[in-house]
Amino acid sequence: MRHFTAICIALLFALFLTACGQPVPPEKAAYVGEWQNKSMYLLITEDGSVSYQRLKNGGNVSVDGPLKEFTDEGFEVGIGPMSTTFVVNQAPFQQDGEWHMMVDDVLLIKTAD
Repeated sequence: MRHFTAICIALLFALFLTACGQPVPPEKAAYVGEWQNKSMYLLITEDGSVSYQRLKNGGNVSVDGPLKEFTDEGFEVGIGPMSTTFVVNQAPFQQDGEWHMMVDDVLLIKTAD
């Protein structure tokens, strides 16, 4: 019974470690904040938490999870094999005093840091 308990504790600990998001690296700090337009909302926090909602084709898609990593295409959110890749078509940039970013072909405006 002790062996079984030890295995369960080890598995829970491993799951906990993989569930933790990666903090946003300093070179990607411009991604941190609240981004939105009329059909999409994206929140990226410094600690690597991501919240996403999108209205598309009459439905609502939402993802909440830890940031796994930034890639050449964008960034991944999720735990283990259960992850979603967000394609960043245009990295954060300033225009007319506002921050913009294009994610999954949607132009977002930063509304808060």
